Amino acid sequence: MNRIDLNCDLGESFGAWRMGEDAALLALVSSANIACGFHAGDPDIMHRTVALAHAHGVAIGAHVALPDLQGFGRREMAVTPAEAHALTLYQIGALHAFARAAGTRLAHVKPHGALYNMAARDAALAQAIASAVRDFDPQLRLFALAGSALVEAGRSLGLAVAAEAFADRRYRSDGSLQPRGEAGAVIEDVAQATAQALGIARDGSVQTVGGGSLRLQADTLCLHGDGTRAVAFARAVHDALNAAGLRIAAPGAA
Repeated sequence: MNRIDLNCDLGESFGAWRMGEDAALLALVSSANIACGFHAGDPDIMHRTVALAHAHGVAIGAHVALPDLQGFGRREMAVTPAEAHALTLYQIGALHAFARAAGTRLAHVKPHGALYNMAARDAALAQAIASAVRDFDPQLRLFALAGSALVEAGRSLGLAVAAEAFADRRYRSDGSLQPRGEAGAVIEDVAQATAQALGIARDGSVQTVGGGSLRLQADTLCLHGDGTRAVAFARAVHDALNAAGLRIAAPGAA
């Protein structure tokens, strides 16, 4: 592999409350997953973040979530496949409006937090989300956890799928992410996160919680924009990937 996408979750401020350094992060990534108001973000934040991403030439994606502002979309909720389809469609449409107003278009869709993890293991939920993406625009790319049910659902419907891996999350031996509630689930050390990103992008492997090694082929690497050291993480990973001879580019980019 001589190229890799570097994506980041952005637009997660809300009202007077500000989170992250979106402008600085957009200079370092190739894809932006923009919150659509369900777990974070609001119309003004969505408008500004889309315009900012467009100005940086970064691919824009709808970061769809469960309706959970209080829990930042990280608490599981009992939603039916029909509800998942509707909430996904609703959020894609909202962000599409801002993209169109800015003279650009959406490139991808990525579920957030609990919805992401639920769809990774629940085939019916995965099918509903993938169907919503296809129903809105079959040219949109679906970002999904590498090796998950969501990857299979997207491909079964003919969608282009970007298999995703994480620089700052620990992996279990089955390829799932270690739950955030467990100690050590999030990698806080920049050097460790950078080493994990390189191992995935260059070597196609990641060390698991139990000390083993897992084969992991990924098209895109995620960085979180809500951490206090998010920019330092992004810059270190960006520079390390470049130094390793990897071109950072959005999936499908020329």
